[in-house]
Order: sequence, then C-alpha cells, then structure tokens
Amino acid sequence: MSDEVPKTQNLIKSIIENKTQAASWMNTPAVIRPGMYCYSAKAKPLNIVGMPHGREWTPDSDDWNLPENWMEILSEGLRDRLDRFRSLKVFMDICVRCGACADKCHYFIGTGDPKNMPVLRAELLRSVYRKEYTVAGKILGKLVGARPMTAEVLKEWWYYLFQCSECRRCSVFCPYGIDTAEITILGRELLNLLGLNIDWIATPVSNCYRTGNHLGIQPHAFKDMIEFFVDDIEEITGVRVNPSFNRKGAEILFITPSGDVFADPGTYTAMGYLILFHYLESMGLDITWSTYASEGGNFGLFTSHEMMKRLNAKMYAEAKRLGVKWILGGECGHMWRVIQQYMGTMNGPADFLEVPVSPLTGTKFQNAASTKMVHITEFTADLIKHNKLKMDTSRNDDLKVTFHDSCNPARAMGLFEEPRFVIKSTCKNFYEMPESTIKEQTFCCGSGSGLNAGENLELRMRGGLPRANAVKYVHEKHGVNMLATICAIDRAALPPLMDYWVPGVSVTGVHELVGNALILPGEKQRETNLRGEPLPGMEEE
Repeated sequence: MSDEVPKTQNLIKSIIENKTQAASWMNTPAVIRPGMYCYSAKAKPLNIVGMPHGREWTPDSDDWNLPENWMEILSEGLRDRLDRFRSLKVFMDICVRCGACADKCHYFIGTGDPKNMPVLRAELLRSVYRKEYTVAGKILGKLVGARPMTAEVLKEWWYYLFQCSECRRCSVFCPYGIDTAEITILGRELLNLLGLNIDWIATPVSNCYRTGNHLGIQPHAFKDMIEFFVDDIEEITGVRVNPSFNRKGAEILFITPSGDVFADPGTYTAMGYLILFHYLESMGLDITWSTYASEGGNFGLFTSHEMMKRLNAKMYAEAKRLGVKWILGGECGHMWRVIQQYMGTMNGPADFLEVPVSPLTGTKFQNAASTKMVHITEFTADLIKHNKLKMDTSRNDDLKVTFHDSCNPARAMGLFEEPRFVIKSTCKNFYEMPESTIKEQTFCCGSGSGLNAGENLELRMRGGLPRANAVKYVHEKHGVNMLATICAIDRAALPPLMDYWVPGVSVTGVHELVGNALILPGEKQRETNLRGEPLPGMEEE
C-alpha cells in the first residue's frame, strides 16, 4: 500500500466532489481504498491476549475469512452490549438525525464523505439495530432506515469505525447528548469478536500485555533509554540527573506514555520531566519510575472495555508492589480519558493509596481523590503558582507558541488552564487559535484512537485538516512556529501534519519548554535547548 498523500490542491478538490454526491448512503457500498485504512490485525497479537478468531486477512480482499457463524456471533454480541450498556440502547433509540453533529467531525470536513458524519457513522450500526430490535424496522425495512446485516455492511462498519478517532467533538454539539465515540467503541468491540481489528491497535495491545508498554520495550531497554537522556542532559547542562527505577518505598510513582521515551519530539518532553524531578529532589521530591508499568497510554480503550481494564490494572498493581503513596502521570491523551472516566470504578477503589498531596507546596489534589493520580501539568502549574521554580524564560524567546488541546484531556477531564499557565510561565510569546477550535471544541490531530499508522497517511492528513487550518491561522497572523500539546500521540502525529499543511511549525510537549527554562543548581551556561539547537543569542555568526 502506498503511503503517499495527494497534493494539497487535489485533496481539497476531492473533498468538494465528495460532498456533492447525492446517492443514498444505503445504496452506496464502501470503497475500501489504499491510504484510507490501516493494515489488518495479524493472528499473533490477537492470540497473545486471547482475542477470538485471529487469522490472516486483508481489507482489500473479497473474502475476509470470517468464521462460519459470524452473523450469530455479531447478533449475540450486540444483544449482550445492549443489555450491559444502557447508554448504547439510549443512543440507538433517541437520535432524530437532526444533523447538528454533521459538520463538527474533522473526518467529514477532511474527506467530504457523508458516512463520516457522526450521525451517519452511527447510523451504520443503528440501521442494523432497527432491523433486529424494532417492530417498524422488521416490517418496513429501508423505509424506516433499517437494513439486515450482510458481509458488505460488515465491511462498511470496519472501514468507517476505523475512520473515527473517538474524539467526542460531535457529542459537544448534540442536543440529546449522544456520545458517538461510545458507539464507535462498542462497534469496534463487536468487530473484535470476529478478529477484525487493525494492526496498529492489536500489536500495541499485545505488547503492553507482555512488556508493560505499547512499543514492546523490555525493562532493561526502557532503563537504557532513560539513561541516554541522562547523558544528553549532562552534555547540555553540565548536571547529571539521577533517576531511580522500581524503588520500593518511594512516595510517588511516575508513569508516562512510552512514546515519550522512544520517539521524537516526545523524547525532549521526557528530558524535561527528568530535569524537573532533579530540580525538585533537594526540596523533598521522592519519586521513582517503573520499568514494568512503563506505559500510561491504553490502547485497550480502542479495543474493548475488558481489554482497557486489563491493561490499566498494571498501574495500580505496580503502585501496590512498590508501596508508593500516589501516582504522577505524564503528558498523554487517552491515558487521561481512561483515568478520569473509568479508572476509579474500573480498577479501583485504590484504597491502598492516599489522596495526592504535593510534598513541595502542601496542595491536596482533591480532583484525584478517587483515582489517586495527578496530571503532571496540574503538578507543575501548582509549583509555579507557589514560586517553587526558578526559570530563565529567555531560553524560549525564539518560540511563538500556540496550544493544541488534546481531545481526551480537554473534553474528558476539562484540563484547559493548567497547561496554558505552564506555557505562559515558560514562554513570552503565546497565541491562542480561534475560540471555536480550542478547549471543549478542540479539533483532533486526525490520528487518535489507534489511527497513527503510516499506511493510512492520506486519512490522517484529511482528518487533521481542521486542526492544521487553525494552526495556519495563527502561523500567518502571529508568526507562530511551535505547537505545544500534552499528548504522546499528538507529538507523533502532528509533525507530519504540520509538514504537510503548515510548513515551518514544529511540535513540542509542555515539559520540554519547562526543561529548557529551568535553572538547575550548578549548571553550566547553556548554549543549546534540549534539541541541541542554539539558544537565542547563541547562534554562530
């Protein structure tokens, strides 16, 4: 499959052409084409975690090698979820197809495909529900928007349920409060009953199950990566930081997404964490990293409720093993949706932990009373508010920064002001994108919910168009050259998006900015930032 993306002019033209198509959606079969889908899940990762019907199949083939009784499996699976999840039953019944959500989805905006309207994406599932569970649907069929399940409908489900990043922007605008992302989650659960996952989700899930992180990094390799950062920090600052690993009796366990340890520009964010923790050690911070619970992110969220619970359990298990008091979490997106919305009841109660209290300011984080986990931007914002950090913000003077509200921390947990406060405290030049594109109305990076692969790059560039357009606005108006975010997937997905739509804008984590600005006791005069680039005023003549 080609990972090439059409030139921007051709891509825009195709959006307009798609939106002018007038054919009935029920009579328009899905055309599964390269660049718009991820590779199918292989048998091995599915078998590792005990998921059913792992096998070899490809999305572009006519025969998906479905089990003989696949319709029965799907029907029973839908019935089970309608019984277990009252929200699904409600969402199936109350939608009036008003279309308030239609133009709110970045995938519809970027593709022009009517089936990417949230209302119609949900209708793919709802139409089968009507046929099986409503009297009108059984009698009148298509006249009331009902249709039977067929192999063609199943392929349509797969194609479009994996063109949704579960960002929940559509739910903000729904007058009935329908959460289309939850429909997507449950629709994917049904597909997983038939082994119809994608490789970019199934492999990270199995990796996390085996090694504690999505990338399959072994504990010794994880430690080695952190120690590489220690060397880089010493070269830049002259100070050698000394992180601890798996230390029993530490007060705080730190868990961050593995992307911060493995992939640029997340690695610079990890260096920022290390610098901050070293700075605070002499003030009483007692913190350790784990090489076993080495992942905060949870691809189980994109698989099933059961898998989400299963993968998330490692964080509490490791906290219990090490005997810490509470957990500090790094900059991640879906990690924080799972924690905020599910963890307290799904993996709790965490009654062996304490309500988090900052050992440096005495602040009690009541919002974490249930989960016992604090987001690092909350922690750092509290430090800055209490004047605990000495910083030289001129080191970031070459940056004109805007902030991308990552969908899950923003819409799922309302984390709006703390990251902005940290950015404004470390940088002099900060500019907001248009109001309708930030905070609870933020646009997605276009690559969330496991869609950050290489083979679906066209879909990612299309889905990321609205976010890129907002960045382009502040880039042209204010000269913005840096896009900050607090999500590991964003830090991986946004650089190619910027290169395609807004060349000249780079991507950073918030704590990279903190690491640049912090003045470490005993440090040498810094000449470069954490990326090894000259600081303002240090450029060679």
